[in-house]
Amino acid sequence: MVISAAAALVLSGCSDKSTDDGKATGTEGNGGALTITPVAQVDTDGKEVPAATTAKAADPAGDGKATCPAGTAIAFAGPRTGPNAQLGLNIEYGIKVSLKAHNDANPGCKIELKTFDTEGDPQKATSVIPQIINDQSIVGLVGPTFSGETRATGKIISDAGLAALTASATNAGLTKNGWTHFFRGLANDDVQGPSVGKYLVNTAKYKKVCVVEDNSDYGTGLAKSIKEGLGAAADPSCAAAIKAGDKDFSATVTKIKGANPDAIFFAGYYAEGAPFAAQLKSGGVKATFVGPDGVNDPQFIRQAGSAAKGATLTCPCGPAPEKFTKDYQAINNEAPGVYSVEGYDLSTILFKGIDSGKQTRADLLAFVKSYSGDGLARNYKWSPDGELEKALIWIYTVK
Repeated sequence: MVISAAAALVLSGCSDKSTDDGKATGTEGNGGALTITPVAQVDTDGKEVPAATTAKAADPAGDGKATCPAGTAIAFAGPRTGPNAQLGLNIEYGIKVSLKAHNDANPGCKIELKTFDTEGDPQKATSVIPQIINDQSIVGLVGPTFSGETRATGKIISDAGLAALTASATNAGLTKNGWTHFFRGLANDDVQGPSVGKYLVNTAKYKKVCVVEDNSDYGTGLAKSIKEGLGAAADPSCAAAIKAGDKDFSATVTKIKGANPDAIFFAGYYAEGAPFAAQLKSGGVKATFVGPDGVNDPQFIRQAGSAAKGATLTCPCGPAPEKFTKDYQAINNEAPGVYSVEGYDLSTILFKGIDSGKQTRADLLAFVKSYSGDGLARNYKWSPDGELEKALIWIYTVK
């Protein structure tokens, strides 16, 4: 397996002890800390490929000579509270690393970050996003975070001409709505599905996989792509669907145990994925639990406990490089999580635009449309529909 120096680092600092505020991770249950560790980066055929270097990543500090009007701001929109809040906080905290580096270096351009809590709820987001649009000091947005809230608010953001760079909304259909403002900062689920599916079949050698999905836009879209990638290995007899907020998975566990699969792929978020993994283990299911980026967070380990051990986790996001991890911990008092690096990279792009004089919504939107450059996670260059021209998937394991 080919893994760069950056990729050799643990994604999320899972060896830290958890606290009541939910900032760190769980342990194995008998004294040993579990970690989310990168295994390999794979392409759409599920084949391992070398990880990119971060040597040429854009620096938010720039040349230190930037000037901009006082009060110039960008926004973050996503869950800051709620059952999957950590997925939003990871992005916000990544932005704060970029923001500090920029503002410390540029006394003539102190950009503000304004944060907005959607709770990851599409309905809540429809009342929150207009607040961003109506605040004319905000010239760019990192978010929304989840696919459902992005779909619910995409048209009004596009109509406002506000560049919206998402670090995490991966539903493939989001770029098919005719929006002119939307830029996805990582691979979509139609890339993740085939990549992971083929990896599970051709590298992990699983012959029978049960696909379980939640009822979110993210979960249903990803499950469809995963089944296509798995091909004949996706066993329809043990496929199942759950609802967001469910906590009792006994019927699904019984169904899966009877099928005796090699693996279970759960398409959803950690709020349901963690108790589901725990109930699979307590129910005697021996199959490997596989979760996507919505599960790939220290909160999964904290909430699933020892049941997380041995799980395979996937993500269009990359591991956090060493210097970024150090800076992130110093600012946020915790280790980076899933999407933290993307939050840093996407806000850095907005800062580079502002520093170059693109300080209106229209000018900054045009800047992002024509942008091409390396970040910590990958190269960022978008096609006209807002998809990255090149994006790959990472495979992780919990051990």
